[in-house]
Amino acid sequence: MPKRRHLLKALPLLAAACATSEQPLPPLRPLVTGYSHLTPLRLNVLEIRIGEPVPGAIQVIEPAPVRPDVELRRMAEQRLVPIGTEGRARFVITNARFVRQSLPQQGGLSGMFAGEPGERLTCELACRVEILTGDDTRVAFVEAQVQRLQTVADGASPATRRQAAEDVVRQAMQEMNVEFEYQLRRTLRAWLAEGSTPTAPAPVPVEREDLPGATPRT
Repeated sequence: MPKRRHLLKALPLLAAACATSEQPLPPLRPLVTGYSHLTPLRLNVLEIRIGEPVPGAIQVIEPAPVRPDVELRRMAEQRLVPIGTEGRARFVITNARFVRQSLPQQGGLSGMFAGEPGERLTCELACRVEILTGDDTRVAFVEAQVQRLQTVADGASPATRRQAAEDVVRQAMQEMNVEFEYQLRRTLRAWLAEGSTPTAPAPVPVEREDLPGATPRT
């Protein structure tokens, strides 16, 4: 029994020591720097518009150092390039979710000192590209989607949790860029151009006609 009393007295002291040992959060490494270094996807259309996300497409549980909806939009702005003379393409976000789910905390004495419970981080991304004619008739479309999961252990520090939240979105975006390009090349092959020169028609040659009574040039 005396030993048990000593143990109970030590518990608050140990908890206090853990509380006072919390260090300031280190700065995060630079966030996603963009996608302009990847192969541009040149579409044979006159313009490309970024449409409004479909209703309910965006769900982000904070804290979220990198927002999936922002990254999807940036991917479209930096990778899709119009090089045609008619028609247009529309990019639409159909799913941009970053969800945190708390996991059951471990039991026993170790669970008393685990701190915050573990959590499962889920990032789901989906988007659509539509090819439209001048009267908004959709003549073709393609969709791409990916999912990425990551688990954070019990007692992880705020810095570790924040880094994990950034990593799961960053990794999902890496997979999305691969899947996005693959689906476009497979489904929208007829609207993709490998070159960078717009497919504009050749200029009409200008014909010369002398006016009546004009003195011919020598």
